[in-house]
Formats: sequence, C-alpha cells, structure tokens
Amino acid sequence: MTTLAHAMMTAARSADSGLTGPGELDRYPYAEGPGVDRVSSSVWDATDPDLGRMGRRAAGSRGRGLHGQLVQQLGQMIVSGDLGADRPLVPEEIGQRFEVSRTVVRESLRVLEAKGLVSARPNVGTRVRPVSDWNLLDPDIIEWRAFGPQRDDQRRELSELRWTIEPLAARLAAGHGRPEVQQRLTDMVEIMGHAMGQGDALTFSRADAEFHSLLIQVAGNRMLEHLSGIVSAALQVSGGPIAGCDRPNEASLSHHARIADALAAGDASGAEAAMRQLLTVHPEVERVVPAPREH
Repeated sequence: MTTLAHAMMTAARSADSGLTGPGELDRYPYAEGPGVDRVSSSVWDATDPDLGRMGRRAAGSRGRGLHGQLVQQLGQMIVSGDLGADRPLVPEEIGQRFEVSRTVVRESLRVLEAKGLVSARPNVGTRVRPVSDWNLLDPDIIEWRAFGPQRDDQRRELSELRWTIEPLAARLAAGHGRPEVQQRLTDMVEIMGHAMGQGDALTFSRADAEFHSLLIQVAGNRMLEHLSGIVSAALQVSGGPIAGCDRPNEASLSHHARIADALAAGDASGAEAAMRQLLTVHPEVERVVPAPREH
C-alpha cells in the first residue's frame, strides 16, 4: 500500500469531535420584548437536546464547536419544515434553548442567511425564507434535505444531476490530466480497493469522493468545477442507494479503474461510457435515469 493510502486510511479512522463545553461559553441575560412573535416552545422542545444528529460529513467542515452544531440543528429544522416559511427566529429564544452565547447565535444566523434559508431585516427581525429562495446547490442543504422528509426527491434530483455532470466531465478530462493528477486518480482507486478488502467503508467513501472531485477539476471547465461540491455531497449523504459507487463492491471498483485507465489513454468515449456504467442506479430504485442516446 502506498504512503498516501496509508495516510488516508489513518486519517479516516481519526475521531473529529471538537465540541466546546457549554460552561466555556459567555452567558448573557435575556429580556422578553413585548409584541414579538415567538416560536412555540413545542417546536424547540421537539428537537434533540444534543443539538441534533450529525450527517456522515464531519462537523469540522462547517466550523468546530457549538457554532457549527447550531448551524446544523437550525438548518435541519428549517429544511424539514419544523420551522416553516416566514417563521420568526428570535435570537434570545435560540440562545436560551441551546444554551449558547449571543455571538454563536448571531454567527449561525449569518451562515444560514448566506445559504438563503433566513433573511434579516431592520424592524422585522430574522425570518425563515421559502424554499424558492434557498441555495439548493449548497452542500449543507443537500445533506439536510437528504436526511429530512424530502429525502426521496433529493436523492432522485442528485442522481439526475450527476448523470448530467459526470459523464461530460469524464469525456472532457480524457487526456487533459497532468501526470501527478492522473497518478492521484490511480492512487484513489488503489485506496478504494484496499479499503474494500479491509471492510473500511469510510475510507472507501472518502477516496471515492476525491476521485470524482479530481475528475471534475481536470475537465478544464470552470463552471463544471464549481459543481464538484454537489457530487461530493451526493456521495456522502447516507440512506438509500443513489448510484453504483454508493456502496463498496467489486463492480464499483472496476468501473473506477476503467475510468482512470481511459483518462490516462486519452479515450474520451471510453471514459464517458465507464462513468455511465458507474452511475447506473441499483435495480431496487424505482426511478432509473436513462443514459442519453448514442448518435
């Protein structure tokens, strides 16, 4: 096994907690302002007191500590519909419910505002925005939808989007990759093979995500490159199968190897065909995304 493979296997097994204890946060008093619509206590009481479950992606990708956890919890509540459109979000109530500081609440709401989930206006306050305003291509929102009531629609949409993006990226990338990038793609296939033999699904999924991200990056299309986060999110959300690379198996590994070989050989048609085979959905999924007709 290469040094890169060993390092990646080791990193995948590392725990990434990074949570700050509530006692380390600065506290502040809250005053109940008159005439302000409040979120009902039942909405907050129904949430997980531990600030919500985490998805497969590590909390460190959003920021460590309670700030990242609060973004996660509130984001999940909004996307799931627990906090519906135009619902006011009162910072004091959020701070009390989750026992976090004014700074944590403020920064968390700013992150959610950047994702299009909430809006803050003078004399109106912070309110939840309708789905039409959300940045549905944001990796966090993709994950939250994949864990919520919209999970089936989200996974279908991701599958359809990947069918649009990745075969084209594979065709464009053929023969364009620098030697070091091509070697890294080969390394990712080696890591996936070793991880599969060890039953290490986490390392397999991380190498898988890097493989697809690298492929899109070497396609030479900057607009496609901006969509690489969508592919990574699609690969890392858990649940029902989306595509052949969702679960470690010999067929998935073989298709990845074929893609890497075709890219190295400059075989654009071969790379595209191998990617389409990789993205063929499992037969138990009701909706199958058809490949475009060959001309």
